[in-house]
Amino acid sequence: MTLSINLPLIDGNVPLPLHAPDGFFSLPVAIAGYVLAALFIGIAIRQTNKSLNERIVPMMGVMAAFIFAAQMLNFPVAGGTSGHLVGGALAAIVLGPWAAILVMTAVVGLQALLFQDGGLVVLGINLLNMSIVSVLAGYGAYWVSRKLGTTFKHLLIGAFIAAWLSVVFSAATTALMLGMSGTTPLALALPAMIGVHMLIGIGEALITVFALSFIRAARPALLQAPAKDAVEVVTARTVPSEGRMGVRWWVVGYFVAVAVTLLAPLASGSPDGLERIAEDAGFIERAQDAPYAIIADYVVPGIQNEGLATILAGVIGVTIVYALVAGAMYGLYTLYRRRSTTLAHE
Repeated sequence: MTLSINLPLIDGNVPLPLHAPDGFFSLPVAIAGYVLAALFIGIAIRQTNKSLNERIVPMMGVMAAFIFAAQMLNFPVAGGTSGHLVGGALAAIVLGPWAAILVMTAVVGLQALLFQDGGLVVLGINLLNMSIVSVLAGYGAYWVSRKLGTTFKHLLIGAFIAAWLSVVFSAATTALMLGMSGTTPLALALPAMIGVHMLIGIGEALITVFALSFIRAARPALLQAPAKDAVEVVTARTVPSEGRMGVRWWVVGYFVAVAVTLLAPLASGSPDGLERIAEDAGFIERAQDAPYAIIADYVVPGIQNEGLATILAGVIGVTIVYALVAGAMYGLYTLYRRRSTTLAHE
């Protein structure tokens, strides 16, 4: 499931970050995934709405854009397998768990709807595993680790552990759902999924630490904890007034995400963890293609150079997810502010 490319000085594969396709899970499990995902997303919308302001809204857009771009960069792990950033722990550390769930939901949803990455029937499962389990597991581990210290060194150590655990927990819940669906025995799926994702989790942890170090160097205020509770991450209440420099930061953040997409043709073309397990366990043939194609497989149709087509697909995705998250959150913020003003005058 890779695409050959033909770029000057580049000879490799364009990666296909594989979210679970239709066919891997039974219909009852898929429905349960939608129900649970909708429940948590609803809670996340309500909780995030309480702390939205004009500063955290574009920050959510930048985070969504970066995670989308970074997920296109598959990195090799042992045994001819690749992995890619999930980003749940990173988003939770910077934004808090509820805003992070909304960011991850936008990323995973756009990947399924526009790029046919992950099935529509099992979209609820992909949202549950990548947008909710990874965020809550990562944030929980980070919160506990920060109890042991509040320096930036402790933050990075906690972030490393949180990112690694977020991937392992997400892999475990995926294996559980495969077993419940009768796709493959749980006794086979669980150790296989956890084993390969323990290695992938190291890459996730390293990327997370690097991203946090970059944020600290460029905009340290985004990682400052409020004085009343040193283990809490930055929220709308703790980010100081950004002014015009803040506007430039959000613009720079967007273009950093765009720049990451330029590396997509250099990514590993080896199958990712789930795809490798599906091949080894013999249920890869159950995967079903999407019933339609827009920018399928992250390749813009009509462009002969597939490397360039993938880069353009990444730029399109980064732009859309940034505008989608920032626009939707600003709309919620405006609505909440108007409602609060109305209630205050009654």
